Amino acid sequence: MKYRHFIIPVLFITFFFLPAAASSKTCVVTDQLGRKVVIPDNIRCIVSLAPSITEILFALDQGDCVKGATRFSDFPVEATKLPKVGTYVHLDLEKIVALKPDLCIGIKDGNPREVVERLEALKIPVYVVDPRNLETVMDTILEIGGLLSADQRAKFLVQDMQSRIQRVKSVVAKASHRPRVFFQIGIAPIVSVGTQTFIHRLIVLAGGENLTAGPVPYPRFSKEQVLVLSPEVFIITSMARGEIFERVKAEWSKWPDLPAIKNGRMAGFARH
Repeated sequence: MKYRHFIIPVLFITFFFLPAAASSKTCVVTDQLGRKVVIPDNIRCIVSLAPSITEILFALDQGDCVKGATRFSDFPVEATKLPKVGTYVHLDLEKIVALKPDLCIGIKDGNPREVVERLEALKIPVYVVDPRNLETVMDTILEIGGLLSADQRAKFLVQDMQSRIQRVKSVVAKASHRPRVFFQIGIAPIVSVGTQTFIHRLIVLAGGENLTAGPVPYPRFSKEQVLVLSPEVFIITSMARGEIFERVKAEWSKWPDLPAIKNGRMAGFARH
């Protein structure tokens, strides 16, 4: 008992001040922004900072390692049960820190830079990706797979994507008509996509004509302008599924002569 007051401080100092390398190995990797990130070899707790990242992690069979995600991470179903750390544009720093992640995986287009910097100041590594097209999406899958020792699964996913893309190209090459497509983001204002966007490329790849192609990445339109464009295919996207789509669909259904309405070619999905 006479050593108790000596042993407790020693244990405290040993636990809190020994270098991390004494208990676990680390490695240095370079993320898609060219930043050097120090990550542990054995990653067991990941916080995903965007819904698209969450989907990639689950597709890589790494769902057990994901301990937190952003608000609209709703696919697969298991992701809905994860603790939420805000939206990807409004991250909750305290909730992220409380989860004690080994690694956060973020995205350049949306995650606030200051939150990433504060996490790193707290010794929480953040690997940032910046997928801009189909090629860089596949690169991102391969890179994240490499970080998590899921290389083979990543290669399988990418090969499957490449095969599906090739099948789409083959079908499109035989098509005699490219339907006119209007892609709507959110409800108000009405925002669509210009030529220099990922969505534009997907529309063209899938055999459509993007009615809002042009130099402005995310142009705005009035309802009257959309009606004049007379889209044959209408795609609606928002952060939330279900109710939002039904509301917008009901609004456009007031114009039954709109080709997309007349032919039942209106679809909606969640934007991540």
